[in-house]
Amino acid sequence: MAAAQRVATVSRKTNETDIHITLAMDQAGAQSIDIDSGIGFLDHMYHALAKHSGWSLSLKCKGDLHIDDHHTAEDTAIALGMAFKQALGEPRGIKRFGSAYCPLDEALSRAVVDISGRPFADINLGLKREMLGTLSCEMVPHVMESFAQAGGITLHVDVIKGFNDHHRAESAFKALAVALKNAIERTGTNDVPSTKGVL
Repeated sequence: MAAAQRVATVSRKTNETDIHITLAMDQAGAQSIDIDSGIGFLDHMYHALAKHSGWSLSLKCKGDLHIDDHHTAEDTAIALGMAFKQALGEPRGIKRFGSAYCPLDEALSRAVVDISGRPFADINLGLKREMLGTLSCEMVPHVMESFAQAGGITLHVDVIKGFNDHHRAESAFKALAVALKNAIERTGTNDVPSTKGVL
């Protein structure tokens, strides 16, 4: 019997943002990635996340960018975490744990993921610039934290070295992507990967 497709559609509308996401985790053929948050560098990071996770992802957001980037960055990460959790469903027959090291030129990042059902994030990127394009550098780790909280995962991401903040941020998202891809990989069983029998 073919495994069920892991797909989710999430719409999330507040007074600050209007977001629509479709996420498909299992892409046997060509990926489709279409992202428009209104923040170019954030789109670039989400594109890297989808590409290296093996996802097809459509993400559209209309946010209150006349105020600043905070609501759009945070809310898209929350909605993406919700879509991730919904698409994954009950975590049966997956590896659960994933880790990856990804370089980008001089930068090197490590990400470790546990599909634990216990939201936690420890993100250390060491970014020094104030902005990357029109995205505040302080929002880059916050996006990862918000994704982990909404997705119900434990997440550790560290930039180990590098001096270019664009490279540091992008290598971190690529490491996260590969770690997530590893963690949700199917094992061919129907087991819950926990001694508790539930996650």
